[in-house]
Amino acid sequence: MSDMTFERMIRQMTPSIYESLKRAVSLRKWPDGRLLTAEQTELCLEAVMRYEAENRVPEAQRVGYLQRRTCGADSSGADVSPRLAGLGRDATHD
Repeated sequence: MSDMTFERMIRQMTPSIYESLKRAVSLRKWPDGRLLTAEQTELCLEAVMRYEAENRVPEAQRVGYLQRRTCGADSSGADVSPRLAGLGRDATHD
C-alpha cells in the first residue's frame, strides 16, 4: 500500500471503521472470525494509532493505554516510608 493511499485512508476513516479496526487488533481477528495475519495486525494497529493522533482521541481511550497504579501514594513515591519501600534495613548485614 503506498503512503498516499494510506494517508488518504486515515483522513477518510470514520469512527465506526476506527472502532472496527481497534476491535480487530484487540481480538486478532476480523468480525467474521478470520484471524488477522501479522502484516494485517501491524497495518491495522498503525491505522488505529494514526487515527487516534489525528483525531485527538483522549489518552485513556487509546489502544494500549495502561492506567498508572500506585499503592495509595502519589506516583513519585514521596509519601512511602523507607520501611514500606524496603529501605528500612541494610540487607548486607543479614
